[in-house]
Amino acid sequence: MGVGVNVRHQIAKRAAKEIEDGMVVNLGIGMPTLVADYIPENVNVMFHAENGVLGTGPTPAKGEEDENLCNAGGLPMTIVPGGSYFDSTYAFSIIRRGLLDVTILGAFQISQYGDLANWIVPKKIVSGMGGAIELAQKAKKVIVLMNHVDKKGNPKIVTECTLPLTAKHCVDLIITDLAVIKVTVKGLQLIEVMDGYTVDEVVKVTGAPLFVAKEKKGEC
Repeated sequence: MGVGVNVRHQIAKRAAKEIEDGMVVNLGIGMPTLVADYIPENVNVMFHAENGVLGTGPTPAKGEEDENLCNAGGLPMTIVPGGSYFDSTYAFSIIRRGLLDVTILGAFQISQYGDLANWIVPKKIVSGMGGAIELAQKAKKVIVLMNHVDKKGNPKIVTECTLPLTAKHCVDLIITDLAVIKVTVKGLQLIEVMDGYTVDEVVKVTGAPLFVAKEKKGEC
């Protein structure tokens, strides 16, 4: 159940539906950066990057990259009309003031309470959690994109995280290769099942209880 190239784009395309006109949105490193490629032309969004940009656009076409323009992950990007540049101090001021409508991040684990663990790579040396801790705590809505299970087939959605936490009770929506799950005060609510899968299959590989709204049962 690994996430291939096409599936990554499928997840990003679904995430783009959560973005509304006029929003200020931060896209995390990796799969979240693909979301910008699926925003409709009639939806005006200002994408924010921690390295000091507000107004990033879609991924540039091959051969049209500008070596002076990159996102927080160091990948080539474009700028939309009205975009602006500033230093990372201002970029983090936008985050800390709670001015982001949405942040879209990756994760290693998410608990049934919406706790997020996404900064430490097991058995690897990492430089730190970067801006994730502030993004997770300060954005008005936190969406996580990830594969439903890890490389060994273990659930990444669990009753309690075993990896160091980035932030507690912060995740609002989880979009995986199998399903869309909403974090609520009652627990994890299965609201969509991706094409090719069933509710039972999703429940089987989820390491935390799920409840399904009556109107959402079955495939979506």
